[in-house]
Amino acid sequence: MATLRWYDLDPKASELWVVEGPATWTLEEVAGAVRATGDPPPGGRWVFSASAPKLRDMSFPKPFYRWRPHPWHGLAVGDDPPEIVNAFIEITPFDLVKYEVDKETGYLRVDRPQRTSSQPPALYGFVPRTYCGRRCQELMPGAVRGDGDPLDICVLSERQINHAEVIVPARVVGGLPMIDHGEADDKIIAVLVNDPAWSEVRDITDLPDVLVERRRHYFLTYKLTPGEESEVSIDRLYGHEHAETVVRASIVDYDENFGDDR
Repeated sequence: MATLRWYDLDPKASELWVVEGPATWTLEEVAGAVRATGDPPPGGRWVFSASAPKLRDMSFPKPFYRWRPHPWHGLAVGDDPPEIVNAFIEITPFDLVKYEVDKETGYLRVDRPQRTSSQPPALYGFVPRTYCGRRCQELMPGAVRGDGDPLDICVLSERQINHAEVIVPARVVGGLPMIDHGEADDKIIAVLVNDPAWSEVRDITDLPDVLVERRRHYFLTYKLTPGEESEVSIDRLYGHEHAETVVRASIVDYDENFGDDR
């Protein structure tokens, strides 16, 4: 809202004329509003002020979020799930501190410094609107339950991406069937969509063995504590077909637990 007021030069005098209009008033429209009020007494001044339009009065393109969407619940699964999904990145290969999304606020929080010298071998995060529940557990022999978190994903990129809290479009090519303290904790392996170096990759068997082994070694060792027995195991890796089945299961688990309001 814009307000045009005429004040007498006497500081004790109150305003005599008040004209209101939209905050988008042009100079011509202001002048027209002045003329429409008639001629105020001599010896005064006009004062024009405009406040910012309220959010609810503004016209926004769709889709538009008035507030930052929660990365787990407010972002889309992807353009073509279960093959093409979005990965919300929490950790980059350059992070020596483990960050994870705070489930209440959606902001990244510090979980812990990495205890060992291991560094994440790829971009690491999760697929929005997924949940590792009963169906994911049923796909993991030996697991007693899902881990109750969104589905984890590692994304390979030929160029370095050193910034977290970004959305990465990813092609699912396989996964690591990880069990952590009895919980199904699949690690989906994916490649960056439109990455020139990985554009032909469709299955985990198309990747160099050493890249897959690095990821396997990292997840088997990054929680190791000297003197304690590891409760993490990873069975034989799987290709894109089973990985897509896991993604589908996690989407259904999410809808069952949180509702499908997409």
